[in-house]
Amino acid sequence: MAIEQYTESLTLKEMKCMIGKNSFGYVLPQGDVSDIDKIEKILKRAGGKPKECELEDYSQGGKGKAKPEYIITFHDDIHTLIVVECKNSTKKHCSEKLNRPSSFAVDGVLYYAKFLKDEYNVIAIAVSGTTIQNMKADTFYWMRGQNKYTVLEKAKDIILEPLNYVELIRGNRLKKAYSLDEIRNSAIDMHNALREIKVTESHKPIFIAGILIALNDEDFSKSYSSLTSYKLIMQNIQNAIENVLKDSDIRNNRISYIKQVFSTLQDNTKFAEIPLGYSKSITWYIEQLEMKIKPMMDYADSTVDALGVFYHEFIKYSGGDGSGLGIVLTPQHLTEFMCDLAGVNKNSRVVDICCGSGSFLVTAMSKMFRNANPAEIENIRKNGLYGVEFDDGLYTLAIANMIIRKDGKSNIYKGDCFNKNITDELKSKNINVGLINPPYSQKDVAELEFVEHLLDILAVGGTGVVVVPVSCAIGTKFRDIRERLMKKNTLQAVFSMPDDIFYPTGTNVCVMVWTAHTPHDSTQETFFGYCKDDGFIKRKKLGRIDAFGKWESIEKEWLKLYRNKDVVDGLSARHCVGYEDEWLCEAYMQTDYTKLTQSDFQQTVNDYLAYLIKSGEFYEGQ
Repeated sequence: MAIEQYTESLTLKEMKCMIGKNSFGYVLPQGDVSDIDKIEKILKRAGGKPKECELEDYSQGGKGKAKPEYIITFHDDIHTLIVVECKNSTKKHCSEKLNRPSSFAVDGVLYYAKFLKDEYNVIAIAVSGTTIQNMKADTFYWMRGQNKYTVLEKAKDIILEPLNYVELIRGNRLKKAYSLDEIRNSAIDMHNALREIKVTESHKPIFIAGILIALNDEDFSKSYSSLTSYKLIMQNIQNAIENVLKDSDIRNNRISYIKQVFSTLQDNTKFAEIPLGYSKSITWYIEQLEMKIKPMMDYADSTVDALGVFYHEFIKYSGGDGSGLGIVLTPQHLTEFMCDLAGVNKNSRVVDICCGSGSFLVTAMSKMFRNANPAEIENIRKNGLYGVEFDDGLYTLAIANMIIRKDGKSNIYKGDCFNKNITDELKSKNINVGLINPPYSQKDVAELEFVEHLLDILAVGGTGVVVVPVSCAIGTKFRDIRERLMKKNTLQAVFSMPDDIFYPTGTNVCVMVWTAHTPHDSTQETFFGYCKDDGFIKRKKLGRIDAFGKWESIEKEWLKLYRNKDVVDGLSARHCVGYEDEWLCEAYMQTDYTKLTQSDFQQTVNDYLAYLIKSGEFYEGQ
């Protein structure tokens, strides 16, 4: 049987805080406020919640002292507090007349708030249910000394971090730390809802990104919750998109395309029939994105492409890993490693000619902002980041990413990266860092041709860091392209990456570091790293995660080996190579026999036996 403590624990978990002292203030349980005399007196005046009491009735309640689930105070705002009331069942969420405070969460929290507002600005939160899937939540704001409260519609069925409630009532941007669990849950909910109303796969990314773009229009952000019809909201989204994108110098034909998608959705009768304010209505999508996803994208210190991760999770439920829709998300720790290999800093000018949702640009931007002053940051925003994307949906995601981060949106080009006009434009920008994860297994263009084109765009001496299939580093399949690459550019390093780094896709990859427009000298050694263990492990439903926090120290070791060109058995090597040679560490490094175990030997024997059976060279009775 569900008990109320489950609801209380769920609430604290979603608020990301704990009982007692927190960085923002204190969480005080069950009316335990004896150290705060003013609140103590108010709770004694309120007394225990009566079975029935009209909201306008301020007479004494039950005996003793009121004991709300939590009272939350703030170090930086002693005049504002949060009061929380929980119930284990959603059937106990709210009564019809709000006059049964002891039985219902909303009634109870408003009962507490009407007394507390005599001395404080009160944020009153009612939560019912014991799981995030069936939870109900309503939030109210009762200003000090006022007779009426305000319903915070945007926080409907959403629990925020305490400081974000304060930002919400002030009309400020919300910021929250990256949470894969929250991203995944939101992605599943939204995907399932859009599938029910028959939104096409090609329209889904534009729908998500379009709302996020519209939320950057201040008038729309403040007014959408008061709009009275589905049609009116859809029209306002289109107007807001146009306002934001025109300010961002996006071409008119791109604006028209994005607006057209919303015009099509406006005619979706199933969507239009869902009453505003209800779960899965258009306002529900806007509120979910504004309250949950956008604050992660706004998180100032984050190098994480939260929108890219969200959409990657979102399309996984379309029947696959997303590769069929053009999305193979570069793992976050890999984008950071590649940025660090390139030495990205405030003086870098970075391009990704296959930018997708903008993962490399987001990570690079965060690193470029470090140690930069306000004038340098503004220059980075305007001139430091460039991207090219061919797919309509991914292009829209990328510009949404940049717009929300107040950065580089007009420097994302829609089109083919091999287009002469785009190429000439990028060449004129004196770009010194290129980062790409090119499309794999294209019929007309090989992965190394994207690498070749990227290096051609970079300034003389620029650094290109690319992640490509290991087939690009071995064999004779790309012999001609490899020869062309080395005639013009220097291969500085190659890192063999973990076999399952792109799990659940099965592509084995390596990371190459090139210096542009400096012919390769095969008498000079190239550095090779054997980076097969990044500390990540596979967990059911989570994919590969850094469960034991090993990645930071592992990356430091890899970077140290590279920068010092150190040779360590089992980890690295140096070798002179030409275009016909193998470009992988496995061909040149010495084995570290001290790390070999009996299980390694057994695994090798097993692998060889499996190979013999599969190839038909092993027969029963041999």
